[in-house]
Amino acid sequence: MEKSRQNIAMEQRLTQRLTQQQLRFVKMLEMNAPELDEEVEREMEANPALEAVDAETYHDSEPSLSPSQIEWSSSNRRQASSDEYTEMPIAENAPSLYDFLLSQLGQLHLDHDVLTAARFIVGNLDSNGRLQRDPAFLVNDLAFSEGIDLPQSVMDKALKAVRSLEPHGVGAVSLADCLSIQLEYLPQSQQRDDALRILNEQYEAFSMLHTHLLVSRLRISQQRVDAAINLIRTLNPKPGATVDSAATGTNTIIPDVIIDTSGDQPVITLNNRIPELRISETFSQAETDMKKRLEKLKDNADRDFILNRYNDARDFIKSLQLRQQAMLSVTTAIVKLQREYFDTEDIYRLRPMMIKDIAKLTGQDPSVISRCTANKYVALPWGILPMRFFFSDTVGDNSGEEETDALTNRKIEAEIRRVVDAEDRNHPLSDEKITQTLLTKGLNISRRTVAKYRDRLGIAPARLRKQI
Repeated sequence: MEKSRQNIAMEQRLTQRLTQQQLRFVKMLEMNAPELDEEVEREMEANPALEAVDAETYHDSEPSLSPSQIEWSSSNRRQASSDEYTEMPIAENAPSLYDFLLSQLGQLHLDHDVLTAARFIVGNLDSNGRLQRDPAFLVNDLAFSEGIDLPQSVMDKALKAVRSLEPHGVGAVSLADCLSIQLEYLPQSQQRDDALRILNEQYEAFSMLHTHLLVSRLRISQQRVDAAINLIRTLNPKPGATVDSAATGTNTIIPDVIIDTSGDQPVITLNNRIPELRISETFSQAETDMKKRLEKLKDNADRDFILNRYNDARDFIKSLQLRQQAMLSVTTAIVKLQREYFDTEDIYRLRPMMIKDIAKLTGQDPSVISRCTANKYVALPWGILPMRFFFSDTVGDNSGEEETDALTNRKIEAEIRRVVDAEDRNHPLSDEKITQTLLTKGLNISRRTVAKYRDRLGIAPARLRKQI
């Protein structure tokens, strides 16, 4: 009889968990100006250790922050305050949801068939970013409507690509799916994982707010259920609506950043109405004298209350500082790289720029830059534009050319629009003719690229533009 053996296996795993302060910082990065203002108000109401500074009595003895308006130029950086947001007209070329998603697809470097399917999916999203058609039928829909026969595997890859676009949640087939997509892009935490389980396993109980069922079925505490539900409530059930409303002007857009280009140097202002914050003197003194007070404070609950509120206030101020500094750093880098555009308002002056270029210049992590620019807007003298407007990939074969001479998708779109606007409506130009016209202007791109950007601009094929 063989002797039984015991094997002891040791496994070493390296995991990274975000601290509470880091999670708060990430959450703040994703907030736009009004959301950040509301977050500060909520925190001040909930934490008595956090208060606004009285400008007449404040001294620099406590950690504080005045992020209401931080302006930057080549020669100075200063702080100011504002009681109201600055509202400005929306730029005429603010992209629709369709344009916004297509511009992101162009930066993913997808295979041609996958890109074709992804563009078809984007065209089937409603104004909220929801896919109303069952994904199983999309292959047949594409075949019948466009005469393009693609395998299901390609359509699956295309749907995955669409669901990776911002605002997160587009491409979902249901509300639960929409919320789950947004959760997947949040940092891993127990609260996020509990929220995903609720949506994926017990959505019906969640929709009826039967929290007792969630506790019993998921076998987690009431506190964890409440925390997960609170996280779900912060998500956007209609992610696409924010983009389309900006393009149509149905809602007033409050820019997150204001850039004044009237002087010799651009001046960047973070458009918040956040008061200057500090830790309450009572809590600060209590924390400073805690060793002496420990003997007098018999009640551990009181001691814990003071420490917890003090630490929360300190961490909140620090996270807010980091958020504002990141926004300022990223915007400053965008202005530096796209300086010619800001000086001239000429779309042809936009240079190819991607998130990695901003990361190289600022030292910020690409995920920080992505959150700083997602769903946020910049106010310029000529209107409001999404921050992602300034990002564009290189188009065409530019090997051997200087980087400043490389084409960007914005330049291609502008030139195609100009050529089509000038055409004879009785004899509209085909994609091949447009390609040849662009070549005479020194723009060497393929007919397929012309067709892609013509579709992105919403310009019909030549046969449909002809006036009878």
